Amino acid sequence: MDRTQALGVTLASLVLWAGACAPKKKPIVVGSKNFTEQVVLGEIIAQHLQNRLPQARIVRQLNLSGTLITYQALTTGQITLYPEYTGTIESEILKEKSSDAAQAWERSRLEMRRLAQVEVMPPLGIDNFFAMVIRGEDARKYKLETLSQAAQIKTGWRLGAGYEFEQRLDGMPALALYHLPMGVPPRSMDLGLLYRALDDGQVTMIAANATDGPLAAHDWKILQDDRKVFGPYQACILVRMDAETREPGLRPALSELSGKLTNEIMRKLDAAVDVEHRQAREVAADFLRQAGLGAAK
Repeated sequence: MDRTQALGVTLASLVLWAGACAPKKKPIVVGSKNFTEQVVLGEIIAQHLQNRLPQARIVRQLNLSGTLITYQALTTGQITLYPEYTGTIESEILKEKSSDAAQAWERSRLEMRRLAQVEVMPPLGIDNFFAMVIRGEDARKYKLETLSQAAQIKTGWRLGAGYEFEQRLDGMPALALYHLPMGVPPRSMDLGLLYRALDDGQVTMIAANATDGPLAAHDWKILQDDRKVFGPYQACILVRMDAETREPGLRPALSELSGKLTNEIMRKLDAAVDVEHRQAREVAADFLRQAGLGAAK
């Protein structure tokens, strides 16, 4: 081998070595909290990003935990983004409350940028407020439409609630403002068991969410929050601003999802998982196709 050939081999080796040693581009890690709607939204986001950003590596960290742990994962960089609700941002992170939906989003957007360098994307179209749900037969029996009317039922209520609802300032303390008579102390249970407990008569009221899948498939009644103690809970995507800088196409891709959902659509998506027992990935893919958000051509 002559010197020219040897030099060529050496340069080629250096190029290969440099490529192997070059730092790999950070993946976009999509997170979610640990209930059905969050997992479905996480899948929708992850699949949409895979469609729009084929050059990026999309990693899922779904079904993580409750609000504070998932938010901490975002701020520490363990995840890049996740879906959250404006009412939750205000009550659990900012420790404040707004009764107006537009004001809640704007306040959340400004404060999250300032405090955590996190962007709050425009709402997806869902307002997943806390919903106090009773059986339809009980609503008809007592002629109930509102929580204030429910407070007049002297026999009292047996309430079932998730663990986070009991701990959050915008949960049980907010509901307490109605002074609902309780026959027994509230029962804590997993979110997936609430509707079964209501159907079986173990409880007579549950602290649920407005977009829960079972609401689309049974005779349930949501009692109106006529005193507006719970506030708006518009679903938005929280994304780290440094990730938007690294991946310029990230924000435009996420913006395509804004306004594409409604409470009715979300109930059907959640019901497809909780009632029909379909996989969240399959449900998310169907939604993206129907919304005209398939793979870019």
